Amino acid sequence: MSTVDTRPKLLLVDDEPANLQVLRHALQDDYRLLFARDGHKALELARAEMPHLVLLDVMMPALSGLDVCRQLKSFEATQGMPIIFVTALADAGDETAGFEAGAVDYITKPVSPPVVRARVRNHLSLVRAQELRETRLQIVQRLGRAAEYKDNETGWHVVRMSHYSQILARAAGYAEHEADDLLHAAPMHDIGKLGIPDAILQKPGKLDEAEWAVMRRHPQIGAEILGEQSHGLLGIARRIALAHHEKWDGTGYPEGLAGEAIPEEARIVAIADVFDALTSVRPYKPAWPVERAVEHLREQAGKHFEPRLVELFISVLPQVLEVRERFLEAG
Repeated sequence: MSTVDTRPKLLLVDDEPANLQVLRHALQDDYRLLFARDGHKALELARAEMPHLVLLDVMMPALSGLDVCRQLKSFEATQGMPIIFVTALADAGDETAGFEAGAVDYITKPVSPPVVRARVRNHLSLVRAQELRETRLQIVQRLGRAAEYKDNETGWHVVRMSHYSQILARAAGYAEHEADDLLHAAPMHDIGKLGIPDAILQKPGKLDEAEWAVMRRHPQIGAEILGEQSHGLLGIARRIALAHHEKWDGTGYPEGLAGEAIPEEARIVAIADVFDALTSVRPYKPAWPVERAVEHLREQAGKHFEPRLVELFISVLPQVLEVRERFLEAG
């Protein structure tokens, strides 16, 4: 019974057969290997076989390794492919040229097999880590959209408001990676609605007191779904889910927090969430004009929202409206 070879696939490129033999002996036990002795064959194999990583000689006739690297980086399908130059060119200028062409690493000849194995292993680990992060973010965003569908939304609300949150976070002084984390955590703000009965969540009329009490439980349910993490993406998402209905003046729910006792991420998301809800069509109301929504934010500064964040949001309104236009749903 044959088994599928799931080992990572490497493309080894060098015009000297002896150099390919050295690399083959160093790597054949752990990887599936493809070989090319010129740049044109390397490009053909890279596009056809989509290797996980390329080990590429620089000095080759006709098409140099630098040319091959630049071409691979110019195609969308292959631009994320890690490329390690393996070359006899050893001065700093050569290395700089290699990195500027798009390589992730630079190994000088004669190669040491343990060094080659370690560099390949490290870069494949980085690729895998990035793939896992992207997959995790997709799952987070889809769960957020699932909650919106249950709440009679199309799912575009979470896309828009999460981008608004990122823009406001940047304006509030967040580092780029922190603003990105908020972008990816914000879609989970209403995940707790998955635990609210449809009869309440989709009721066309006003909720009675008992129904409203059930509805107000969705922040705690969301926090329970997201777990007890206090750090990382899920930690941010949990704080937002639990506190995005708190109000600056302490009249919100579920805990009646006030002022800076409300996590800042939740204060940011509250503004983004309300602005998008006001400027979007809902079964119970038409979309408000942007000017009216901005006026509402100003009226609620110091009541529902932190005044400083309201002014920052208004200051970046052109960016917000660009996002709104990009993700505006029909109807």
